[in-house]
Amino acid sequence: MHSFMLPPSETFAELTRAARERILILDGAMGTMIQTLGLDEDAFLGGGGGHSCAIHSDHPQQGNNDLLSLTQPEAIEEIHYAFAMAGADIVETNTFSSTVIAQADYALTHQVQALNVAAAQAARRAMDRATAQDGRRRWVAGAVGPTNRTASISPDVNDPGYRAVTFDDLRRAYGEQIRALIEGGVDLILIETIFDTLNAKAAVFACFEAFAEHGRRLPIMISGTITDASGRTLSGQTPTAFWHSVRHARPFTVGLNCALGADAMRPHLAELAGVADTLVCAYPNAGLPNAFGEYDEAPAQTAAKVEVFAREGLVNVVGGCCGTTPEHIREIAAAVAGHAPRRLEETADA
Repeated sequence: MHSFMLPPSETFAELTRAARERILILDGAMGTMIQTLGLDEDAFLGGGGGHSCAIHSDHPQQGNNDLLSLTQPEAIEEIHYAFAMAGADIVETNTFSSTVIAQADYALTHQVQALNVAAAQAARRAMDRATAQDGRRRWVAGAVGPTNRTASISPDVNDPGYRAVTFDDLRRAYGEQIRALIEGGVDLILIETIFDTLNAKAAVFACFEAFAEHGRRLPIMISGTITDASGRTLSGQTPTAFWHSVRHARPFTVGLNCALGADAMRPHLAELAGVADTLVCAYPNAGLPNAFGEYDEAPAQTAAKVEVFAREGLVNVVGGCCGTTPEHIREIAAAVAGHAPRRLEETADA
């Protein structure tokens, strides 16, 4: 595609150099950390302090974590900073649901541009603070979630041909988000928690369009989700099929996140690492949720399981998804520090 003719951003060379030297560390779960704050509806709306970005809405906003980048930016910045100081090289913006499709549930589609710009700026401020303290270069990944709709599967069992969203709907929604993330100053784009590869293809297409307008090509990280023990995504692809479906994007990394703990993720990650001719990223949950939807796996337990990925030569980037805290990231960083990153020469011909 024409996007590959664009000059790459400086981030490409920086990340490539760093990834040759060591396994890079991604951050942990934003949602887990936000839950610990115990924020009420008023806090989500930005009340109680005369905040300049207070939101007025007739729709309940508690639980709309992305809104906090506008209404509680200091809290979001502190979470990013905690992950950075725990060892994260790359932090994800608080924008998992910052598309018009996802924000329609909260009647906040008109705030999407502001949500993404503010989230990127909060992450950047945190990284600049961390770098000023210890001199380590860090990067901000613009997080692009899957939305709450699927382009490949009908939500109506009585009408298998029906689709709740189209490719162009997704392309436009992702495009708006990605342009705002770039405006806010992200270094790369992370298309994550992919359960439907067609959604991901729309996000990739939107990236290329945004990069063409920007005049620079940013690195793209692509991360799929294996939904159950069958080893397939929700739309039915194996890790190998998933890779061949997104390989055209020439991603900086391809990998897996969420849904599974590290133990259950390992065989699927090994399959992906065996075929992908790019760097591999993995950020599992802190085990599986308990009956209350909480994650009980201790940082040392998660780190020991992620170390297996590194010891077996499967990964170039590791971090944590649901349930992982700065302490999980600190333990993971320490556990993989003594292991060399996966070498591309060792992969099969994809």
